[in-house]
Amino acid sequence: MNKVKIKHVVIDIILIGILIVVDQFTKMLAADRLATSESYVLIDGVFELQYLENRGAAFGIFQNKQNIFLITTVVFLLLIGYIFAKLPTVKRYYFLEVVLCFLTAGAIGNMIDRIVNKYVIDFFYFSLIDFPIFNVADIYVTCGSIALGIILLFVFKEEDFDFILKKRTDHEEL
Repeated sequence: MNKVKIKHVVIDIILIGILIVVDQFTKMLAADRLATSESYVLIDGVFELQYLENRGAAFGIFQNKQNIFLITTVVFLLLIGYIFAKLPTVKRYYFLEVVLCFLTAGAIGNMIDRIVNKYVIDFFYFSLIDFPIFNVADIYVTCGSIALGIILLFVFKEEDFDFILKKRTDHEEL
């Protein structure tokens, strides 16, 4: 592995670590301050902080299926790890690299909760539209997924991802 690739790996690990710490810290605060109290209204009728122990996935589906979530998350993380390993270290792919960091941090953040607590701590609630309660890791995954979709649809062409299946050096021009 060349020096540029090592630098990218270190930066990616630091970014993922920071994102996970922020997610876990906010969940710790939610558990500490909201678990035994009423919701905390930030904007009346619009947005509040409300503690929820989510034993399912988004929108409360698949309740108490922790093993499925853990297996799916591990498979997802292995796939992301493979893409990270193959990702060229050229400027064109930097934003994609950051997006993958957010997706990874979100997946790991919620996986930590599932392993430690057997549920995910959610606490953001948009009461105006009665949107399901969510957390910081969910924001990472949602924003990362939207950004990934935009990148795939409008920035890259199919041949820009040939590196996934082919052996290519980090410094090779794309």
